[in-house]
Amino acid sequence: MSEAPHPSQALSEVLEDLRRHLLWQQEEGGRFLQVDARVAAEARAAGLPRPAALARPPVVSKPAPAPQAPPPAAPPPPPRAAVPSPPPRAAAPQAERPPAPRTQTPAAPALFEVPAQARPYAGSLPGVVEGERPRLDDIRRELGDCRRCKLCTGRKNIVFGSGNPHAELVFVGEGPGETEDQQGVPFVGAAGQLLTKMIEAMGYRRDDIYICNVVKCRPPGNRNPEPDEVAACEPFLRAQLKAIQPKAIVALGKFAAQTLLRDSTPITRLRGTWRQYEGIQLMPTFHPAYLLRQPAEKRKAWEDLQQVMKFFGKTSGQRG
Repeated sequence: MSEAPHPSQALSEVLEDLRRHLLWQQEEGGRFLQVDARVAAEARAAGLPRPAALARPPVVSKPAPAPQAPPPAAPPPPPRAAVPSPPPRAAAPQAERPPAPRTQTPAAPALFEVPAQARPYAGSLPGVVEGERPRLDDIRRELGDCRRCKLCTGRKNIVFGSGNPHAELVFVGEGPGETEDQQGVPFVGAAGQLLTKMIEAMGYRRDDIYICNVVKCRPPGNRNPEPDEVAACEPFLRAQLKAIQPKAIVALGKFAAQTLLRDSTPITRLRGTWRQYEGIQLMPTFHPAYLLRQPAEKRKAWEDLQQVMKFFGKTSGQRG
């Protein structure tokens, strides 16, 4: 008969068994001891085999959740139309910086303004057939009993012009005065008498040259002609000059010079310097009426006329 083991020995074996069979299982973040010490000790004392429960602790697994249907996928966005990339732009050359404008003295305000429709006169000249040299009689006939502007309401006579229809020199004034309106002839009043002396001092007679005005009717009270009045008469003045075809023109005063030259520069700065009107030499000078009011300026006007005489090869008092 075998001897029963010593209790201390049995306890050591149980402890050894516990040491060997300490099982750990991780469940939801914890560890659990799966050993029944009492069962193990009783089985050991009875010589029975180790309980299956102690051979390997059962693994308690959490049942897998039932599969869920995936959420419906969002419809894909519609494809974007391909936008062609613009061709590469060549680098624009850098513009040179313009020089700073020089300070200039402001120009004097225009003494009068010619309306745009008469700047320059673009239509056919009255009484002029294209390709032919017009005649003064045809232009005068075209002018007729003119009612083209308001000056017609106060006039007595149209002052068309007088002199040699083929003159080499033409004098152009501003407009008729009271005496001219009564007689229908340009420059026959006080200013006209002074002009006659100037013409004779140059070696001409009035019959040698031609005299006319920008406007053909007298402005009321001898006032300055207004832009619409200048615009109405200017085509006839240009037709006259085309018919005569002079070699030189003397523009008497600001209105004659500014109308023919399209230049609003004051006559005090225009005078004394040759300009051109459609290829014709033009000398601006003071109007005789101004010289009657400012006698000291007669010397300057005479200097201007001497340049005209030199142009024609004349000396003082020499008749052609």
